[in-house]
Amino acid sequence: MAAAAIYSLFIINKSGGLIYYKEYGSAGRMDTNDSLRVASLWHSMHAISQQLSPTVGCSGIELLEADAFDLHCFQSLTGTKFFVVCEPGTLHMDALLKVIYELYTDYVLKNPFYEMEMPIRCELFDLNLSQAVQKDRVALLGR
Repeated sequence: MAAAAIYSLFIINKSGGLIYYKEYGSAGRMDTNDSLRVASLWHSMHAISQQLSPTVGCSGIELLEADAFDLHCFQSLTGTKFFVVCEPGTLHMDALLKVIYELYTDYVLKNPFYEMEMPIRCELFDLNLSQAVQKDRVALLGR
């Protein structure tokens, strides 16, 4: 098994702009343009899935399963989307996404210097996010 179950984390604002991107592990590194394209594509697919769903009140795609990866998504009430790309079959990503959302509300939204909908540049968020992901890796891999 690889060292990390999580490949990458994306945070997209309500208008579809990528405001945070972090890679974990070395396989499949993306350049800035690729990460922007993935975020834009996911935002569009998520919005279309809400409109096409036969279920009233559908909040969009929460899990996309592929052969090589899983994509788990959490959308906040404000429309900000958090999604992780991880190894297929990785469990408890919904709980990790909620922890990441809590870190976002605590360290980004409460930061008086942060401008809404703009890229996230917050050292405390980065530090606590790294600790949460590392803690999750330890729980997943038993290391």
